[in-house]
Amino acid sequence: MHSDNTETSEVTVIIPNYNNANLLSKLLDSLKNIPTRHETIIVDNNSTDDSLEVINAYSSNITLIKNDRNMGFAYAVNQAIRKATTDYVFLLNNDTEVDEDFLEHSLELIKEHDNVFAVASKMIQYHDKTLIDDAGDEYNLLAWSKKRGLDQPVTKYDTDCEVFGVCAGAALYKKDVFDEIGLFDEKFESYVEDTDLNFRARMMGYKAYYSSKSVVYHHGSATTGSRYNAFKIRLSARNNVYLIWKNMPVWMKIINSPFMALGFLIKFLYFKRKGYSSDYEEGVLEAIATRNKIGTNKKYTLPNMMKIEWQMIKNTIKYPF
Repeated sequence: MHSDNTETSEVTVIIPNYNNANLLSKLLDSLKNIPTRHETIIVDNNSTDDSLEVINAYSSNITLIKNDRNMGFAYAVNQAIRKATTDYVFLLNNDTEVDEDFLEHSLELIKEHDNVFAVASKMIQYHDKTLIDDAGDEYNLLAWSKKRGLDQPVTKYDTDCEVFGVCAGAALYKKDVFDEIGLFDEKFESYVEDTDLNFRARMMGYKAYYSSKSVVYHHGSATTGSRYNAFKIRLSARNNVYLIWKNMPVWMKIINSPFMALGFLIKFLYFKRKGYSSDYEEGVLEAIATRNKIGTNKKYTLPNMMKIEWQMIKNTIKYPF
């Protein structure tokens, strides 16, 4: 989708899609009137509903990549990132709607600061627009990734700031940095792949910021159907272990192991109460059994890892607040 501006586009909006045609239609409607010139790529993971009919209605403005099966989030967005020819890419979930100036504010912020890899939007809960859904992502010593600001008033998050990372459901990325740190890890399939990318960017010394003026409204869990389900819990548990094995040097694994063990225990007990303990356990055991296929990331410097460790400590201290 393009604006009427004759200037060359510098950003490509990327939308991975699997079903949810009605929500996708609302998203595309919200994108029609934004003033910032942009390209749009939709990657459809073999939807079984009316998604293709919705996309075809906008076909003159959209580049469509159609997969013959559900390839997962990471594979789908990587296809689009490779195809994009612009300096920046903006990833959007198919269950979002946007303010008309969301791109403009994200682009302004990413250009203001040096060594920035990504900018997180202010994701607001669609069904209660007084509450935050995500204002940047955090990662702590318990090996938990947390949505910053979840369920808190939007008025508390009106200031731009540096964050540990961004949620790939609504974030702007500098495309050429992918050449250095790599794309989303397709072995993760879906879930935690954005945390892995955030971690890898930090390992190379890149920063992420949160834009308080780039507003995106998020329905939440529309593709998987609920906040918790067996598939999501199994993959998230597996991928959390993958992230640790892949990205943390041995010394970091050792000094953080008591905290991470506690984090996994708390999560297990929590999901046991929810009736998903077997799925959580299955994901962890699968990761342990297949950890060697994920490899290890050697692209880091000790100062950068020390900065990550300090950020994890700070995020642990402020987690309850």
